[in-house]
Amino acid sequence: MRVLLIEDDPILGESLKEYLEGEGCEVRWIQDDREFYDPTVAEAYDVLVLDLILKYGSGEEILKNLRERGIDIPVLVLTAKRTLQDKEVCFNLGADDYITKPFEPRELILRLRALLRRRGTDNLVSIGDVEIDLGGKVIRKSGEEVHISKTAWELLTLLIRNRGRVVSTQTILNCIWEDKPVGTDVVRAYIKELRKVIPPEYIKTYKGVGYKLVQDEV
Repeated sequence: MRVLLIEDDPILGESLKEYLEGEGCEVRWIQDDREFYDPTVAEAYDVLVLDLILKYGSGEEILKNLRERGIDIPVLVLTAKRTLQDKEVCFNLGADDYITKPFEPRELILRLRALLRRRGTDNLVSIGDVEIDLGGKVIRKSGEEVHISKTAWELLTLLIRNRGRVVSTQTILNCIWEDKPVGTDVVRAYIKELRKVIPPEYIKTYKGVGYKLVQDEV
């Protein structure tokens, strides 16, 4: 499970990151919410754990922005806001679950796993003769299991989550390599790796812009 955690409290954020990693999750922790300037970054993750009271903005605004852009990542709100009105606002904005602080870390991981189970059918994707199980991280081509690199898998997941939309090269760099000094030639290399597995006509190149995984048969 790839978890995106937006939490400004340094002690809680660090402890949550360590706990979730101990449960087998891959965690990206964003402490400064100004770093979340590109909402499409969320598409590279399986679930978002979102605090509401942030240093520079609000979790409600982040949630609203995600849903207005059509980004349907499961969102679990983790906050000190406890009133029914607070919960109603978040659920109306598109939150999937809500936990108030203080809480037991075990409850958090159980709820995250339940969220992904409920979305299990969304994790099965067909592209031509290729079947992809996002939850199990398995690719089958004409019924035979095939393997790709970890980075290529992350790129494929990002394209699938944004299927039918152009994903800019800069967004790909931000999502997968974050602040590492990686150039566009590296992105092209992993696109080439994907095209050896995915029928190449399904991955469109928009020169100087980015890439798109097409929605339907071409």
